[in-house]
Amino acid sequence: MQETHRCWAEIDLAALERNLRRIRMMLPAHVRYVAVVKANAYGHGLPHTVARLMQCGADMFAVANIHEARAVRELGGGWPVLLLSPVLPSEETALVHHNLIATVSSAQEVARFNALGQAHGKKIAVHMKVDTGMGRLLVPHAQAQGLWEQITAAPWLSPQGIYTHFSSAESDPAFTENQRALFVETVKKLGPLPPECLLHADNSAGIDSFAAGGPFNAVRVGLLQFGVPPHKSSLLAQLQPSPVLSFHTRVGLVKNLPKGTGVSYGRTRILEKDTRIAVLTAGYGDGIPTAASNKAQVLIRGKRCPVLGRVTMDQMIVDSSALEKIEVGDVATLIGSQGDQTIDVSEFSKCCGAISWESFCAITSRVPRIYKTA
Repeated sequence: MQETHRCWAEIDLAALERNLRRIRMMLPAHVRYVAVVKANAYGHGLPHTVARLMQCGADMFAVANIHEARAVRELGGGWPVLLLSPVLPSEETALVHHNLIATVSSAQEVARFNALGQAHGKKIAVHMKVDTGMGRLLVPHAQAQGLWEQITAAPWLSPQGIYTHFSSAESDPAFTENQRALFVETVKKLGPLPPECLLHADNSAGIDSFAAGGPFNAVRVGLLQFGVPPHKSSLLAQLQPSPVLSFHTRVGLVKNLPKGTGVSYGRTRILEKDTRIAVLTAGYGDGIPTAASNKAQVLIRGKRCPVLGRVTMDQMIVDSSALEKIEVGDVATLIGSQGDQTIDVSEFSKCCGAISWESFCAITSRVPRIYKTA
């Protein structure tokens, strides 16, 4: 008998390619497509995902750290790779060896990277990041002009871009518009920019900078390319991306329990009637958070089955009473479709008190990714 997976994520690379091409069609022709593939490509698997994005027209990649940047670089040398997070002193030489672009938010980083370039006889490519309301990394917008002057005066730095990060694009359009205007105002104060300097602010949650023109010539795309729709007010709201990831497990045991039985650890669910339960072969060790306990649903044979009791490390329990038939080995879908029923990542995340980014990234390394290429 062929061995089957107990829990797995299916990644549709053809859907990923369709999404990229649809997004590009809706953006002005001059806009560069920066594919954000940090955190193992949002849990989709960096090597397979990046390889497909390289084939279908991504202009540039953005990652969180040196490890991810190396993984992208191993797949191809012709694409710029931007590090979105700070570069630690112990990681600096990777900028030279792997031809990476560093994000700069402080005068100290300017001095460090300039010295690095001088030591190796090679200019270090950088993007300056401006704080317009995120309050995390980034140089405060009031200090951006001074930092930019330091960058452009540093002989071993190659300034190639300026960007900001929206804090509430999916929930506060007014604040986002204020951030966008503040960034544009800041850029204007910097004077003439180097040729081909990339200016980017928008991400998947709300791509609106191009509707009214302006200096923007790049966009960072993360969740949208993986099939999560943008905010309803976004310029790309009519785009209906195809889901790329689905998440599945199997029925490991079916049994009948009488009314009054406590279910799982802590007896957080007491059955109110005689119930046929199904024990599924996945739990928080696979990326299903305990917050899903007594809240989430799964699809079995095209019908919704509610989670009963606490999700455990390797198993979870659902109420299968509504099904006419159920057998050990049946597929239970946590994210995805069966028949005319769909549980998308947004619904799954809401039940778990999480966000879509978190749900994708939480799928653990013991869960195999199965790739569909066409």
